[in-house]
Parts: sequence; structure tokens; C-alpha cells
Amino acid sequence: MEKYAITISRQFASMGRTIAQELAEQLHIEFLDRDIVDETAKRMNATVRQISKEEEGISSKFSYRMYPLGLGVPAVKDELFKVQQSIIQDFAKKESCIIVGRCGGYCLRNEERLLKVYIYASYDVRLKNCTKRLGMTEKEAVKTISEVDKAREVYHKRYIPGFQNATLDSDICINSGAYSAKEVATLIRKAAEAKFGVESLTE
Repeated sequence: MEKYAITISRQFASMGRTIAQELAEQLHIEFLDRDIVDETAKRMNATVRQISKEEEGISSKFSYRMYPLGLGVPAVKDELFKVQQSIIQDFAKKESCIIVGRCGGYCLRNEERLLKVYIYASYDVRLKNCTKRLGMTEKEAVKTISEVDKAREVYHKRYIPGFQNATLDSDICINSGAYSAKEVATLIRKAAEAKFGVESLTE
């Protein structure tokens, strides 16, 4: 079967990474998130800890979940983005994959078989996910959601020319608060099958 790529952009605490994991299991393909950090460290001759720290930007015990936030020294951030864009493109050239975050849709904009997905949820659902799933206090959750939303907007506007918002930059948008992670993954799988013109991507 001809290879394809699915990119998942998501609001913080909308459970986008969990959904990506479920989708990868359904499709029997690899999903890439922290793997990109490992490869970035190799290519930039740095430690995983250094790359993670540079990506996170915000000082918090939950910052490892925040992903690249576009903060810090601009020149370093720009170099980091270029390296990670190259890594994402290299992965997609080899085999079918799911890319989580990191402006994946923009990085793979020249791929013919590409599905760009945006996962979102209401503020109340995200707040609940932070406290119930991620173990934050409500105060930490409120602060973190605000900081990450703002920082991700900065990140996307810096690296995607003409970026307005994630919905306009995606093929499909799904409210994860209305479904289980498995149900959202199934919806994405069916959308991919429809877009790529195949009855099943799991065969």
C-alpha cells in the first residue's frame, strides 16, 4: 500500500497524544512525538534533556507535556525547528506515520497523501483532563492552559506563513470531549480511508 501521513495538532489537554497512540494501534503504523526529540538530540549533538528543555520553554513540573512552545532564544528556536522539520520529512519519506504537533502539517505540506487533523475540547473538559488525568491542581491547570495556548499560538505564527488558526489549517477538526479516545481515533482512520481512496488502511 502506498505510504501516507497523518498529522495531529491539538489543544493542550485535549488528549491529542493519547488519541494519536490509539490511532497508531488501529493503523499498525508508528506515531512520532518524543522520538523526534531523541533524533533532534543526535543531529544537534545535544542531550535529550537539553532539547526537551529548549522545547518546553516554560518552567513547570508538567512542562514535559507542553511540547515546543516557541519561547527562548530565537536563533536557537529557529535552528531547532529546521532540524525537526527535516526529521519529520525524513520519517514521512520512509513509511506511513502519524506526526504529533511541531507544525507537522506545514512540514509535510508537499506530501501528496496527507491528512491534517486538529483535536480540540471545551475549556471545562481540558481543565478536567488536567486535574483528573494529569494530576494538576486546579490552579496549576488554569495557569498551564493559559500559558500553553498562548505559546503554541506564537509558535505556529512564527513558523507557518500566513497562519491564522488551527481550524483553517486542518482537513478535519474533532471535539475530543464528545467521544472517547478510541472513537476519535476511529473517526480519523475512516477520514483517512476516505481521503486516500481505500476501503481499509489496516490490511
